[in-house]
Amino acid sequence: MLGLAATGCASNELTRLGMPEPITEQAERVLSLWQGSWVAAFAVGILVWGLFIWTILFHRKRSEQLPPQVRYNMPIEALYTVLPIVIISVLFFFTARDQAYLLDTEEPADIHVEVVAFQWAWQFNYMDDTKENGGEVLYSEVGTPNPDGTADRSTQPTLVLPENSVVHFDLHSPDVIHSFWIPAFGFKMDVVPGRDNAFQVNLNEGTADTYVGRCAELCGVDHTRMLFNVEVLPEAEFEAWAAEQEQAAAEDQAAEDAAAEELGEDTDDAEGTGADGTGDQGTGAEATEENDD
Repeated sequence: MLGLAATGCASNELTRLGMPEPITEQAERVLSLWQGSWVAAFAVGILVWGLFIWTILFHRKRSEQLPPQVRYNMPIEALYTVLPIVIISVLFFFTARDQAYLLDTEEPADIHVEVVAFQWAWQFNYMDDTKENGGEVLYSEVGTPNPDGTADRSTQPTLVLPENSVVHFDLHSPDVIHSFWIPAFGFKMDVVPGRDNAFQVNLNEGTADTYVGRCAELCGVDHTRMLFNVEVLPEAEFEAWAAEQEQAAAEDQAAEDAAAEELGEDTDDAEGTGADGTGDQGTGAEATEENDD
């Protein structure tokens, strides 16, 4: 107990009871629910163990005489019935309240990200609006699975986000069920084929750092490869990074359009040649008919 107390004085790791340091308002709410659940569990445990110890100490066998037999004790039986119902009702209330808060997407978002989970990597599409409102993709970060299946962070995609902002996530999967999990967010959400899930978080100020993300659903043989990095940047640095990504995406699109246009011109030039080509004198049977005339 002394060692645990000393650890608690050095940081808040003990009070978090195994949860990571929260970096969003939603994660703080989850942490609060987690701590409250443990308080309720400790209270029930203390009560139950207290009754055990009290019974052991004061109701030990002292003689061969049979103790008084009691059939019913209505107050105790009522307590055993009512108390669990009260505990479950309280936990249910706070769980339902916090779940509604976590799934609320009404607040206008600063950043819109479509998360595409596929076998066996991630794609992050940065959009100008939510997918529900028909947002268009501005630029993307696409992951490539590490060939040897190891957790090499250099081969994983990076989700870049600005601190002190509201980020909206649209989740999509083209193949099987995955689960989008950033431990520092405090909760995860499944990515289900044919069903677009969504949530958003309020990133706290002063959280600029590098974090980890992973798939929390056993999605197949290469599930362990589905890892990604999360980099939270100060707002100014994120804006500079986003501008670079948009410019690079625009240049790539311009190059693709130019290549498509050039290919189209080559196709037009190729028309009128070969077996189906035509000229002033015609070809094949048409030319023969003209000669006969």
